[in-house]
Amino acid sequence: MRGPLGAVIGRYPSSDGTTERGGIIKHNRKCRDVAFLVIFIAFWVAMIVNSSFGFNQGNPLRLTYGLDYKGNVCGDRHAHPGLRKLEIKYWLNPNQVYQSGVKDSQFKLSNARSICLWDCPIPSEDSLNWVCDYPEGDIRLSMRDWINRYYDYYEFLTPEMRNTSLQLQGPCYPVIFPSVNVHWSCQFIARASNTSLRHWQQMGGVNINEDIVIDKSIHRSINSRSSVLKRYMADIGKSWPVLIVCGGLLPLFLSVIWLLMIRHFVAAMPWITVALVNILIITVTMFYYLKVGWIENDAISPIIGEHDPYINVFGRELNHLRAVAILMTFVMVVSVLTSIAIIRRIIMATSVLKVAAKVIGEVQALIIFPVIPYAVLAIFYMFWISAALHLFSSGQVVKNNCNANCCAYDLVAKKVNCDDCCGYSIHYTPHIAIAIFFHLLGGYWATQFFIACSSTVIAGSVASYYWARGETSPEILFLPVFASMKRLIRYNLGSVSLGSLVVSFVESIRFILESIRRKPKVSGTSDGWFGRMGNHTSRRCLSCVEWTIKSVNRNAYIMIAVTGKSFFKASEIATELIMNNILRIGKVNVIGDVILFLGKLCVSLSSAVFGFLMLDTHKYRAAHDKISSPLLPVLICWALGYVVATLFFAVVEMSIDTIILSFCQDSEEHQGTAQYAPPLLIETLGDQNEMQRLTQ
Repeated sequence: MRGPLGAVIGRYPSSDGTTERGGIIKHNRKCRDVAFLVIFIAFWVAMIVNSSFGFNQGNPLRLTYGLDYKGNVCGDRHAHPGLRKLEIKYWLNPNQVYQSGVKDSQFKLSNARSICLWDCPIPSEDSLNWVCDYPEGDIRLSMRDWINRYYDYYEFLTPEMRNTSLQLQGPCYPVIFPSVNVHWSCQFIARASNTSLRHWQQMGGVNINEDIVIDKSIHRSINSRSSVLKRYMADIGKSWPVLIVCGGLLPLFLSVIWLLMIRHFVAAMPWITVALVNILIITVTMFYYLKVGWIENDAISPIIGEHDPYINVFGRELNHLRAVAILMTFVMVVSVLTSIAIIRRIIMATSVLKVAAKVIGEVQALIIFPVIPYAVLAIFYMFWISAALHLFSSGQVVKNNCNANCCAYDLVAKKVNCDDCCGYSIHYTPHIAIAIFFHLLGGYWATQFFIACSSTVIAGSVASYYWARGETSPEILFLPVFASMKRLIRYNLGSVSLGSLVVSFVESIRFILESIRRKPKVSGTSDGWFGRMGNHTSRRCLSCVEWTIKSVNRNAYIMIAVTGKSFFKASEIATELIMNNILRIGKVNVIGDVILFLGKLCVSLSSAVFGFLMLDTHKYRAAHDKISSPLLPVLICWALGYVVATLFFAVVEMSIDTIILSFCQDSEEHQGTAQYAPPLLIETLGDQNEMQRLTQ
């Protein structure tokens, strides 16, 4: 049986009726859930070790650029030969490209001979252009001269080399097909130049296949799932200025503005919030319509640089954007209809937000406090995203094991080599997948941990305000936040670690089950109605469990700050309080949470809109920093904006929840009459009849 909180927190009446003047919190606390704090620290150490593996083995260039036939990453200045600014992968032998696209062929495109170039070569209009291998051996040209000659040193070849070149064995290869730069690989267009082909045949060159297969083979490779995933990750690295501005600075500014407006314009804020959410959702949906080409002609294109406007190449990214555009259309309709449905409840939300506004006005340090966890999270995310890019690119470059029948002239050995013509690929071992999953879990756990710490500090500060009867004293104005931080660091970090671990564990289970469900072998076995029903039921149950745990955690953090109990004991106390007063606080809590959720969406959707605007500039639509799709950078801007808004809106959210829980406990201890409710609280909610009307 728990003791009365009035004797635990604040200034409380003593047995003789006088009021004791002491510290804000009067309780003999001790460290709780220490074992889980040790686990959290050990997890951080393991995460640092895991990230160091990524920094040591990874190379983010691999996410964007391909490999040449020597295993070098295009654009790598440290390669041999130096490939600085030679970022485009080009396949030299068109017949090998054709062979890799033939059905049931054992020859793979990764084994076709490829080099790195400055730009994609095009056929000549009146002669035959050549692209020759890297200058080595007897070819006395520097890489700069080779580039300036447009990769052509055919005139310097010996008769033997010219003969092998006509056999498509190098070192020089004809440019028969036009090509365009598609995601830093030269996509062949299956439309051979008649002039170049005629010159090639007159010189006695071997037959070159002109089938459309030569186009589809490269297109299939560029649009494979692994290639698309790599490009999405590379987009994050290229758009880091957008992430800093739209995912960090902008939500910080908007969140502070929202808190100040809650403080001074509380009556209008619910209406403004609902209107802005709908406007922003419609704006984001329209941006997606633009990027898929449903409005005007501004669809994303995988082609980099200038090209023939009649050449159209479509990537998998466009299909992803179409799917998101359809989803946003559904969200837009639901948002508008829901806003209409809750109009009558907005008045109640205004009364609820007045409570938090009064608390913020009295404990003014609450507006400034979220900057501390924000700064910590900003530093953490910069490290975490950089480590994630290196982990995703930490595979090993290994030579393919092939039995292809191909030959190529070796300039160093001065002969045709038919024994060593296999290409290179990036090999990802299973432990890399485990390291990536571990990194994702660590990032989610750390985020939940910092949010939980922030919530606990705010709850402790607001509880001090409530149980001190809302008196305005220097101690109330300046000390509650710092005293609450001190208590958190000294006693409650273990409990916060446990609470954030529970949420992370449930989320990881959801992620694993969703990954298994998406595998073709597993999904193929659940085609029946029973299997589909089981899948949907399990997903909905896990979603409900996750929502329940997050709700319980939030109230548990309040009771941890108030009582200093362990996580599970605090959860028990909070749950008992809520169940005993569910009819009194349910409606108030739900309406307040809905408005705060819409406020978070306002901030995060604003981040997404500005992210779209920044990514729509020339820098990210052409040349070196062109991104494959705005989808992932905008999604990350939205997610970061939501996390930042959660940190700041926790001031209002935890204020409401703490006041309500404290009010319920106060009423329980004093036969239904709250004795510690501060005058400002009563003034905000009106008289006692108004209080009862809102809470019943």
